[in-house]
Amino acid sequence: CGLMASSVCTSMHAVRGYFRFAHIDGLIVSDPAVYARLPKIYSDESRTQGLDRLELIRFLQVAQTITVHHGALAYLLGINALRASEAAAVRIEDFAETLRGHRVLHLVGKGNKPATMPITVPVLRVLEACRGERTDGPLILRPNSGNPVDRRDVYRMVARIAKAAAIPRHISPHSLRHAAITNALDAGVPLRDAQIL
Repeated sequence: CGLMASSVCTSMHAVRGYFRFAHIDGLIVSDPAVYARLPKIYSDESRTQGLDRLELIRFLQVAQTITVHHGALAYLLGINALRASEAAAVRIEDFAETLRGHRVLHLVGKGNKPATMPITVPVLRVLEACRGERTDGPLILRPNSGNPVDRRDVYRMVARIAKAAAIPRHISPHSLRHAAITNALDAGVPLRDAQIL
């Protein structure tokens, strides 16, 4: 039933948008879909399967053997819990600054909110390896073309790493975000810090 409600909701957004713009453009006198009610969609976020500690370690190790770009992506997603779009948008200049003795990563989070997070030494090593001799520009590049990655590339790279690491189920960037937070809690990070992450 949830899948059907989701399909109806998606279709109705298109219908409502069509009538809204027709009304705005003066093609119709009033918008007949303005009061159309959409079904409520409830998603169970707990269905996302993260990786356990050993799987995450294997994922990170295998990623580094593919390319430095896969390694950097894996660490940003699996340790720093970045979203796919946030990881794809990281630039070399974004982690050049030091605050209170720690290297930090500046990024724009969900809702265009700027955020700053400290970078641990293992993550910094992987980011520096990916950077190489470059001093600016996008950090993670497509290995073949050298062009910057986008969200779709991030999903493809994660799938490639998961396959190479012999993880027997579908793993997405969100699975890694989930794993990063779960593993942080297992390592003793206070709950409030994990919630902020």
